[in-house]
Amino acid sequence: MEPCDWQLTDDLDAFLDAGGDFLRSRPALHTVTLTVAEALRTRGPHTYGARPSRFGVLRGPGGAVRATLLHTPPRPVQLTPLAAPEAAALAGLLATAGHQVPGVWAERETAAAFAAAWQRCTGATAEQTERQRLHRLEELVPPDCVPPGRARVAEAADRELLARWYTEFAADTGGQVVQDPAGWADSRLAHGGATLWETPDGTPVSLAGQLPESAGQIRVAPVYTPAALRGHGYAGAVTAEVSARAAATGAEVLLFTDLANPVSNRLYQRLGYRPVADFATWTFAAPAG
Repeated sequence: MEPCDWQLTDDLDAFLDAGGDFLRSRPALHTVTLTVAEALRTRGPHTYGARPSRFGVLRGPGGAVRATLLHTPPRPVQLTPLAAPEAAALAGLLATAGHQVPGVWAERETAAAFAAAWQRCTGATAEQTERQRLHRLEELVPPDCVPPGRARVAEAADRELLARWYTEFAADTGGQVVQDPAGWADSRLAHGGATLWETPDGTPVSLAGQLPESAGQIRVAPVYTPAALRGHGYAGAVTAEVSARAAATGAEVLLFTDLANPVSNRLYQRLGYRPVADFATWTFAAPAG
């Protein structure tokens, strides 16, 4: 596949017009691109930072779209699955164009192929910094033991707490705070996308979020319990609540787990989530000197 088969643009509407049907054709594998694009469309082009986003589609024989690219700096480039030669061609195209690529996030083999090609093209170093597994809810299995308390959808009075927990979650998982925390909280409050587990005295102890439905799928994210409150079953209880509510809409329910965290992986499997595909993040650094 030649590099010229990629069509790059800064225009979100043009990207969605060209690649929207392709993305919706496999909404589980494309869940992150779908939800990020929807956030940019509804919340504005600077949702993930001041720098402009970049988009791309790869067309195959006959002009059909076969892959997409989405980049919201300073986050890694997001790619849908590519064959190794296609990933290498894209790396060469972006390097030649002088595109700044801090890393790549994609299905595991695609990410590895792009990272290797980026190293060859630029001399940068590449390190795999995260491994994730996408899961789909098959049939919800409620927790055997539910802790005292109840789940409730977050309200305006919880705005400060949501913003703080968003920041803490990013630090806890080694991620970046790429959205304004207050803006993130507002966006979740606007669509009821944050559910809290609270103890009988009304103290919030855990959070499970959900993104808006897109192409028939809803992704549960994030799930966060402050470190001092873990081990009581709060995360399982609130995730089960959110999962049940999402499943009741008829949508496909998805979530990602960090493969470096076996506790969370076992939790979600007990709740009825099953693996779909593995993804990886590679982070790039310019060569010394």
